[in-house]
Amino acid sequence: MRSSNPVFSRRGFSRDNGYAGFNTAPQAGGAAVGTQGNPYAQPQAGNPYAQNPYAQQDLQHGAPPQAPATTGRMTMDDVVMRTGTTLGVLVVTAALAWALLPVDDANIGRSYGIAIGAALVGMVLALVQSFKRKASPPLILAYAALEGVFLGVVSSVVDNRIADGAAMQAVIGTLAVFTAVLVAYKAGWIRVNRRFYGFVMAAAMGFVLLMAVNLLFAVFGGGDGLGFRSGGLGIVFGIIGILLGAAFLAMDFKQVEDGIAYGAPREEAWLAAFGLTLTLVWIYLEFLRLISILNSSD
Repeated sequence: MRSSNPVFSRRGFSRDNGYAGFNTAPQAGGAAVGTQGNPYAQPQAGNPYAQNPYAQQDLQHGAPPQAPATTGRMTMDDVVMRTGTTLGVLVVTAALAWALLPVDDANIGRSYGIAIGAALVGMVLALVQSFKRKASPPLILAYAALEGVFLGVVSSVVDNRIADGAAMQAVIGTLAVFTAVLVAYKAGWIRVNRRFYGFVMAAAMGFVLLMAVNLLFAVFGGGDGLGFRSGGLGIVFGIIGILLGAAFLAMDFKQVEDGIAYGAPREEAWLAAFGLTLTLVWIYLEFLRLISILNSSD
């Protein structure tokens, strides 16, 4: 399985990615432990994280192989702490940008220019991290800081010039989606399998393509382009964007769960934090955009 996030797609935690750390040696007369009934699980021969000096001895005595020691393995606490740190940096810089970069008529041009510059540099850092073989905490935290500057200014513009209280509504909406998807995923109501992944990725590619076409028409033709981000169509696409973000969250939860279960090293928790931050930023921006459209239609 691969996640929608570029960071998870390139360096995911799934079994086909070299982190199948626990009980992957085949039992006598059977499939590899953890692979029965699972079409995506594969025995990981030569996996440095799956080495267990006692596995062969266990097999000779007819006993199931024992899991290797979990020292240095990623845990849920690691993921929570790294994600909290990353989001904390983002929130702090967003608050500072809101306070220090005013969006009144005299300063909005300068503030918006700084925000766009921060967003572009943050995008470059995100791409660099996505193509790195290992997670880089400084790079991830720098991305979060720059993304916070962008979100702080954009949120201030929407909150002060379009819809009072929009930023808090978007935050509440994002937290609600995160909680709902987490509960649904843990309850088994959402099953992330190949069909789910294929459908979400096809929908996401179509969504991004339409938004890109709309942006091109807006830049070269003026106005709102094809109208995908305004009026009734804008509301529909805003809801679709939030639903796609929720689907991305479910796939990210699956990746994190697999990483913990199959022995990803502890430093990969930073990668999980990065991917979850990307998805939460997507959802927040879609909520902010939807609130703006709804208030502009009044």
